[in-house]
Amino acid sequence: MRNILFFILLATCPLVFAQEGDIFPDTLVDLPQDTVMELANQDTVMELTGQDMEVELTEQEPVEELTEQEPVEELIEQEPLRPMVAYSPDFEFRDGLFANFDMVKENYPIPPARIVTDEDIFDRAFYDKITALKEIVIYDENGVKQVLNTENIWGYSRNGILYINVGSAFHRISFMGSISHFVATVTTYNPNTYDPYSYNPYYSNSYYYNRYSMPQSNVTSTDLRQYLLDFETGDVMEYDTESVEVLLMKDPELADEYHSLRSRQQKQMKFVYIRRFNEKHPLYFPGD
Repeated sequence: MRNILFFILLATCPLVFAQEGDIFPDTLVDLPQDTVMELANQDTVMELTGQDMEVELTEQEPVEELTEQEPVEELIEQEPLRPMVAYSPDFEFRDGLFANFDMVKENYPIPPARIVTDEDIFDRAFYDKITALKEIVIYDENGVKQVLNTENIWGYSRNGILYINVGSAFHRISFMGSISHFVATVTTYNPNTYDPYSYNPYYSNSYYYNRYSMPQSNVTSTDLRQYLLDFETGDVMEYDTESVEVLLMKDPELADEYHSLRSRQQKQMKFVYIRRFNEKHPLYFPGD
């Protein structure tokens, strides 16, 4: 009887010790078949659970990156790009002051309502009156007063027509395009010019009279000149063959044709080639 109890204890002790100390025997031969299958299933579940965790972590990483990009996308949606439209005779510029050329290209002037003045903004001579001043006071987009020097203002738009500041006066751009053309009245001052009508013989014997000196005066002259406006750079150039050649260099084919003409033909064909250039290279502005 004692021998039988000894063998029963000897067979069950390894299983008890393994369950209490989580120590598994090197072989599973002595374990019951149900126990072996249960342990195998537990290992499989643990392995699958580990793989699922790795997959979940892998899928969460790009989600965090997209979350960081959301504010940028929101800003883009809040400021949509204005569609570009080709210039045509029906195109109208927004009325207002253009402080610089970038505002012209964006068709985004300072509206009359933001100009600080006692003049009636609906008066046909409104812009003529405010540009006659040395300074123009405006409210910026934040409601803060700003002072603009009139001589530094690029121009303005009235009734959808663009006017440019040249020679301390504002002139209408009559021909619009990638190469625009306009006429300006320019006043020039010629100091130290001898004026024969200013001589007074009664002062010839005066003590202060210097017989070697000639009377001096400032003579002004007003000239009507033609100009070209490069709408890519904002440069204003004289309307001559040299300027036309420079502007046509953006189109090598037209530039070679124009350059091959004789000097007399180049003078006669200036406007023809400007028109051809504008037809091949339309001028675009942001639409409303």
